[in-house]
Amino acid sequence: MEINFSGTHGLVQAVVQDERTNKILRVGYIDEATWKKIGNESLVYLLNMETKQPEIVTGGEYNKPLEMASSVVGEDGAAVILMANPDGSTTGADKFLGNKNMEDLSFLSYLQDFIEKRKKEMPEGSYTTTLFRKGVNKISQKVGEEAVETIIEATNGTQDQFIYESSDLVYHLIVLLTQKGVRIEDLARELKARHKE
Repeated sequence: MEINFSGTHGLVQAVVQDERTNKILRVGYIDEATWKKIGNESLVYLLNMETKQPEIVTGGEYNKPLEMASSVVGEDGAAVILMANPDGSTTGADKFLGNKNMEDLSFLSYLQDFIEKRKKEMPEGSYTTTLFRKGVNKISQKVGEEAVETIIEATNGTQDQFIYESSDLVYHLIVLLTQKGVRIEDLARELKARHKE
């Protein structure tokens, strides 16, 4: 789908979104010249509505220009989502139109996307590739081992080690989910269906 710059004085609404977390970072406008600049430089620009000049969008821990990852154009071409890669975590923009962005939890979906890519490409030297090659029994065994290690840290370890082992458990569980063709969002839907206010 092409962007339609013919309406609204040549302006199109643009939403800048973190590709990893889906967190909305900025909302603004672009025109055709700004869109070309984004394409040429692979960086995110929005129009300064006072000067009508493209201005670089910065973010992340080091306030660096946002690297353009991809774009999604609306069905009518009147809006575009600019998917960006901030350098480090971003601050601010915790809410957009009253909806809280769940940046850290959204990372689990991103992580499963990455694990699915590993399963598809099976790159050499990847631990995840090794797990997939060994099959569902080995992956299930690893989930069990990590569950035991998590329990040990919960009862006799430190908070930091408990978090570390819990993270290992979640990672291996997501690998197992991927092997079985199940998404982490499927678990969220099941838990949501069980939840009673």
